[in-house]
Amino acid sequence: MQGRTKKSIINITSAFIGQTIAIIFGFVTRMIFLKQLGDAYVGINALCTSIVGLLSLAELGVGESINYKLYKPLDENNVEKLKSIMKLYRTVYCIIGVVIIVIGIVLLPFLRFFLKASDVQSVNQLYLIFMLFVLNSALSYFFSYKRALIISDQKFYIVNIYHYAFYCLMNICQILILLKTKSFILYLVIMILCTFGQNVIISIRADKLYPFLKEKNVSDLRTDDVGEIKKNTLALLCHKVGSQVVNSTDNILVSKIIGIAVVGIYSNYLLITNALNTIIAQLFSAITASVGNLGATEGEEKSENMLKNLFFANFWFVCIVCAAFYSSIELLISQMFGVQRVLDHDVLVCIVANLYLYNIRRTAWTFRDGYGLFWYDRYKAIAEAIINLLVSVILGIKIGLVGILIGTIVSTVSTSLWIEPYILYKYAFKKRPTIYFVTLGKHTVFTGVVCLLCRVIVESVRLKGYWGFIIGCFISVVLVCCSVCLVFGKTKEFQYYKSMIIKTLAQLHEVNG
Repeated sequence: MQGRTKKSIINITSAFIGQTIAIIFGFVTRMIFLKQLGDAYVGINALCTSIVGLLSLAELGVGESINYKLYKPLDENNVEKLKSIMKLYRTVYCIIGVVIIVIGIVLLPFLRFFLKASDVQSVNQLYLIFMLFVLNSALSYFFSYKRALIISDQKFYIVNIYHYAFYCLMNICQILILLKTKSFILYLVIMILCTFGQNVIISIRADKLYPFLKEKNVSDLRTDDVGEIKKNTLALLCHKVGSQVVNSTDNILVSKIIGIAVVGIYSNYLLITNALNTIIAQLFSAITASVGNLGATEGEEKSENMLKNLFFANFWFVCIVCAAFYSSIELLISQMFGVQRVLDHDVLVCIVANLYLYNIRRTAWTFRDGYGLFWYDRYKAIAEAIINLLVSVILGIKIGLVGILIGTIVSTVSTSLWIEPYILYKYAFKKRPTIYFVTLGKHTVFTGVVCLLCRVIVESVRLKGYWGFIIGCFISVVLVCCSVCLVFGKTKEFQYYKSMIIKTLAQLHEVNG
């Protein structure tokens, strides 16, 4: 049986390669989309995506709470319990898919509210476009419960292979449609067909991996298990509300307060930050099941040490991402989409700050999910959502896009950034998170200083175009890595990865020798 580390490495590698390919396809498709349809349709695409993101609240967080229940029976090979859990999963997700369609239909008369009056006439077939987005979202729920079993069994790479294969196919077909017809409707139809096809194929693969999924003699889940799922689902509903309000309302507020064209320009940046977020999310999704297995089978001290090591790796990677983005992203935006679509520097600073704050939390976030600690910080998410909306609306009206982004920064810093690790340490490790917060402070100051240094150096070189962007990113990567080695080279976490690399190289040398 493969160890947790080996499975995590396989999952992480597949996620990284797949998302890198996806980013390239995403950029090419966006360039053609923008050229063929213009900023207004780019804005509508982003707006509908955000609204449908809010509709996913119908999922209630039941997926995460059921996923948590899969770890132990998978480790024990308890087939009967797995069958019972998956039966509940299938029933709930089918209901959710129907609910999303119904809510989408109910929202149709209010759709114009999310647009400025002057923007309503700039987009044809608005209602049809929105319902196609809704249908695409709903379809994923009819099959994705089997995907969850594969992921929880630490075989995330299987899902990645199919996901990115269909993503590449979707982008190729969408590019051809845009070039031939300039039809946004056909563009969305391709998206729906690929979503459906991907989920069907993954479902078939799951049936082959786990033949018991096709068995009819399935008992209902025990009352105490259902009670725990309900409890975690209630807690995760709060988390869902908070995260979706924070992550999905910016485009809606920009559309309503500023205009759909600005949504289109801002979404060019979001295309890149979302891709980066997805890479980091995929890396952590690839190890969540391993963390859950670790929590179920190992002691608190070993789990905390793993947290510290992962937190360091997360910080290093996020620092590279933020430094490269801050120093070089304007070179890419101006080359791909035109210099007129480069946003002001203060907007860029806010985007980078949100990029850092969102991703530096992922380690504590992953361990919380792996340990199933959803209940204890349930109200945090509601507070985060309220603060985000209030600050974003007030500052958005006064100072525009920067104000809306500041609202997200304020809500994250005042709630999630400190509450999530506090809950994790209190209930999982039974101690105060003092060391974690000190480390977080050092990492944050370090990242800010290095980002500024990278930007100064890249600007002084006066780079231009795609090669300028690549060189700028390379400079940032080298500078960050050298700085990390210099500042953190003597820490236990750095030495952990150093010894791991040396051991791996020695093993490769033995194999080749």
